[in-house]
Amino acid sequence: MSNAVVSFFQSLGLSDDLVVFIVSMLPIVELRGAIPLGFVMRMNPWELFALTVIGNILPIPFIILCARPIVNFFLKTKLLRPIGEWLEAKVRKNSHKVAKYKFWGLCLFVAIPLPGTGGWTGALLAALMDLRMKSALPSIILGVITAGLIMVFGSSVVSFIIGLF
Repeated sequence: MSNAVVSFFQSLGLSDDLVVFIVSMLPIVELRGAIPLGFVMRMNPWELFALTVIGNILPIPFIILCARPIVNFFLKTKLLRPIGEWLEAKVRKNSHKVAKYKFWGLCLFVAIPLPGTGGWTGALLAALMDLRMKSALPSIILGVITAGLIMVFGSSVVSFIIGLF
């Protein structure tokens, strides 16, 4: 699968650096997918870390600023209302963790590399909980950096183990 992704982007003439940068900006995939992809491409781990963290952080302020108005629009539209309700339900499901621990709750939510967590979800959570940018953004950035370190370390270990065989 990862070779197919690499081949697709290389067929477009994109450099490996640009590929992992773009992939790290994508929702769901984020740096959790971009870092292992960079390891498949045999990139320098620290360069890979820097590119993916920057790429993952780049859309966060826009999500925090735009998510609430977009969800409100969805909720007022008959066709899009189910999406808006689904997003609000997802936030309600996770908001108690963030509300309880505030800065560190949001940071840990973003940092733990599990499906359904990450910078995009953390930013959406912050926006729909009406958290202020000045408190949400540093928390999410720290979480993204932590997730990046976890993924680089984990990918390094997996790469080392695979190299033994």
